[in-house]
This record gives sequence, structure tokens and C-alpha cells, in this order.
Amino acid sequence: MGSQSGSRVTGVVFMLCGLVLLGGGISSSVAYGQLNPTFYDETCPNLTSIVREIVGQVLNNTDPRIGASLIRLHFHDCFINGCDGSLLLDNSPDIQSEKEAVANNNSARGFDVVDDIKTAVENACPATVSCADIVTIAATESVTLSGGPTWSALLGRRDSRTANLSAANVSIPGPFETPDQLKAKFTPLGLNSTDLVSLSGAHTFGRAQCRTFSQRLFDFNQTGALDPTLDTTYLEQLRQICPQNGNGSVLTNLEPTTPDGFDNNYFSNLQDLKGLLQSDQELFSTPEADTIEIVNAFSASQQAFFDSFVESMIKMGNISPLIGTLGEIRLNCSRVSRTGAYVAAM
Repeated sequence: MGSQSGSRVTGVVFMLCGLVLLGGGISSSVAYGQLNPTFYDETCPNLTSIVREIVGQVLNNTDPRIGASLIRLHFHDCFINGCDGSLLLDNSPDIQSEKEAVANNNSARGFDVVDDIKTAVENACPATVSCADIVTIAATESVTLSGGPTWSALLGRRDSRTANLSAANVSIPGPFETPDQLKAKFTPLGLNSTDLVSLSGAHTFGRAQCRTFSQRLFDFNQTGALDPTLDTTYLEQLRQICPQNGNGSVLTNLEPTTPDGFDNNYFSNLQDLKGLLQSDQELFSTPEADTIEIVNAFSASQQAFFDSFVESMIKMGNISPLIGTLGEIRLNCSRVSRTGAYVAAM
């Protein structure tokens, strides 16, 4: 795929909200809202290196899926009451865990890696770095380590002392939703159609379970027919992996061309009717949808996708963060601090 720099591609203008992009990354002098990339420069100067090393080790040695999984944790955390680490909390007498939500149960993963990172960070910088920021940095480094753009994560979030299971059950975008249904979940958070397509581009790597798309292969929308927006050759390949009434937890690549690399092949596959999830393919195949032009632009220019993805990740990461004296700095990411010892402002 060719690369085209600049902010205007096939009529779509990608405004970077004042962000300074340098070689696909964001200048370390950038501030966005009340978060900034230098927040831990004095209190935990090796933070990013610690996160990068652990994510890289897992990605290269034991779990090639982990990069996509960590981005998903960040995404699912931010969509519920903002990017506050609430997704990481386990069930307790006072907490109904968001891990139990339909969109998270048996599919959200990578919590053990977050815990490993937290342990290493606590050893280096005790009671200093929030779990919400650890998830943010882990998602950022996952993209870079997989061949995607490089940018400085904006930091300074604190951790929630509550979770919201009911919101997690209705607010997280699902794999069967139309562009309009997806927009209804993105728009209240300040995310537009370009953000929707950009963030969906994270499906350029990772895996999906058969249960998230198999209805397209046998009984699309309960019609007894096949999904007409799915390439027939690709459909037959998927039927071999996910036979009718088979094991719904079997995994297949979200993007068949370069399944472990972060690139713009996801968008080219949508053009070729090879989007795995219904919600992905409909970004291109829904007549008159404003997302079609954006898909075409990102397919034509990987740099346009990278630039827009960085902006959208930063916008998403700035959804209602807890700052200042709000929330706490958890010592253990899966539970709140009962003594309040880590609640004081940094």
C-alpha cells in the first residue's frame, strides 16, 4: 500500500486539533485538555520504558494477540464513565465488575499483563502511576510495537473507586451494529464519524471468536440467507473455521492479510468485502453512509489512517478523565484502596 502524507486525502480533511505530528508521532510538548505527556517525567521517568519492555516481551514471546487485547481494554474502559480504570476492578461487596458485561465477559483479556506492568511500575515508582494511565500507555505501545504510528501518550489520569456494569452492558459498541447504531454510542462522547472509522481500524490486528460473526455465514439477520456483503470465497474459508453449530469460542484473524501487523490493510479488505465483523463491513457497505469516503481515504493512504488514528486515540483517552484529587492511585489495579492511603493528590 502506498503512503501519502498531509492532512487532505480524497476530499476528507483530518484536523489534528493543534497536535504536532513528527514522523508519525506527536511532539512531546503537546498538551491536550488537562492531561499532558510529561506528567510523570519527574516522579516516574522510566515509566514508558517499563511498559514497553513488558508489552514487547509478551507480544514477541508468548501472545501475539496481546497488542490488540490491550487496545481493546483501553477502548472498553474509556467508553464507560471515561478512561478511569474502572474496567480493571474485580467483583467485591461494593463493586459489580464491568468484566461481567456481555461485551467483556470471556473476551476482554490482558488483565494479567496490566497487573505485571503495575507490579513493575510500583517497584520503580511506588504509589505514583494510575492503572488508567498504565492501560493508556500499554495501548499506545502496542500499536507502535506492531508497526503502527508512534506518539506520546497524554497522562495524568487517576483511578475510579467505582464501576458501572449497567452502562457497560449498553454503551460498548457491538459486532452486529450498523453505522448509525455505532454513531449513537460515539457521538455523546465527542467522537465523530472519522473517529469511528479510525478506531475501528484497530481491527487491523488481533482475533475474534466465531460467535461474533458466524451468523453472517449461515443465517444473516435471521433470514436463513448468507450475508450479501461478504466475499463468497472468504465466506467459504470462514465456514471451514466456524462450522454451523460449532464451537463459538474458536478464534480467527480479524484481518486476514497481515493479522499481527498494524497497517491499513483492514480498509482495503473492507473494499474487497472481507471485513470479518458485520459492524466493520457495514462501514463500507451501507449505502450512503458517510463512513464510505473515510474508508476509501484510509485505504488509499496509510499515513492518513495513522495520523487520524493517533488523533482519535487521544480524543478517546481524554473522555472524562479523573484528575487532581478525584479518584485515587490504586496499588492493585483490580481493587480499590480500602484504607485510602493512595487517595491523596499527587
